[in-house]
Amino acid sequence: MDKIDLKEQFLRAKAASRMLLSWSETKINEVLRAVADRTELCASSILEANARDLARMDRRDPRYDRLMLTSERIAAIAADMRQVACLPSPLGHEQVRRTLPNGLVLRRVSVPFGVIGVIYEARPNVSLDVFSLCLKAGSACVLKGGSDASATNEAIVALIRQTLTDMRLCPDVVTLLSSGHEAAEALFEAQGLVDVLIPRGSAGLIRTVREKARIPVIETGAGVCHAYIDASANPEMAAAIVNNAKTRRVSVCNALDCVLMHRDFGQVAEICRLLSEKKVIIYADARSYSLLSLYYPLDLLCHATPEHDGCEFLSYALCWKTVDSLDEALEYISRYGSGHSECVITEDESIASRFEQLVDAACVYVNAPTSFTDGAQFGMGAEIGISTQKLHARGPMALEEMTTYKWLIRGNGQTRP
Repeated sequence: MDKIDLKEQFLRAKAASRMLLSWSETKINEVLRAVADRTELCASSILEANARDLARMDRRDPRYDRLMLTSERIAAIAADMRQVACLPSPLGHEQVRRTLPNGLVLRRVSVPFGVIGVIYEARPNVSLDVFSLCLKAGSACVLKGGSDASATNEAIVALIRQTLTDMRLCPDVVTLLSSGHEAAEALFEAQGLVDVLIPRGSAGLIRTVREKARIPVIETGAGVCHAYIDASANPEMAAAIVNNAKTRRVSVCNALDCVLMHRDFGQVAEICRLLSEKKVIIYADARSYSLLSLYYPLDLLCHATPEHDGCEFLSYALCWKTVDSLDEALEYISRYGSGHSECVITEDESIASRFEQLVDAACVYVNAPTSFTDGAQFGMGAEIGISTQKLHARGPMALEEMTTYKWLIRGNGQTRP
């Protein structure tokens, strides 16, 4: 596909975004439900395409689980789309209203971005999640998936576009670019055609987008998540939280990567039992290794090296460090965290409050695992990603975060002196 073809796709998406402004909330919800129904009806063809993608990937690759779809996962994605359809529209909300001394009436109202570009790796569920959120928020979407999921993404987007065509609606509200580098470069330079670009994937992908894009970027994805176990922590609670945060689903950005344990805690037997059952590899510093070796299988216990600090494992592995104080834990998180999700396990309210106040992250937990960082878990419906930056959106990006605003000013002939 040459650059002229790519520009034509962007132009069609831009035109579709203007058309979307006239779609009623009822029509948008009808589309979402129709696509959800068709997704379940065509699950077998989606799974066939997904099987072709999976056959090209090593099962040991941390991305394999993200790439894999199952009947249950497809049903869950369809359910999320129906949930989005049930949510109130984020558009047209009057955020500010004031009347100036000269009689001018000012209103700030939520409106669509227009065209939202999303570039992502081996996560085909993103194709449906992004479409549903963008459509509900009144924006067209331009999708750039990775080559690892090309067959699955093509099957999903073809399904969406066919549904729109059957409903006699413009299919260009969703566009799937080719999976090659040329399409990515064109997306980076789509000034005036794509209003905002959101990367979902590894730290490397996010860094590339940030460095190359000439259009606004909202950073999401990379999650280096820590759990600080205070000396006062309840041992059973600590074991449950660490196990859930690490092993519930290891390939997602909210999975735990590092345990920071106060030197006076020491009650690690139950934590070790739960993690060893899942065969989690622990990379421990010297002080932690001495204690853990009394309870943890030595074939799963390794000595940590500097490369494990700040590592997003995305696998059954984590690092473990013993600290002398909350301040040392905070310093470590500040240095190696990614601003995604951090948690503290403590029975000391002063420790909990200081952790909440001083940790700089989108989501900060007290006595709960980082695995809850998710738009659906927050009651927001499906999400487009977890924003780790501080401008516009932070944390789960759902419908409200998929809008911008404009000022509407009404007068009665006033002029400025």
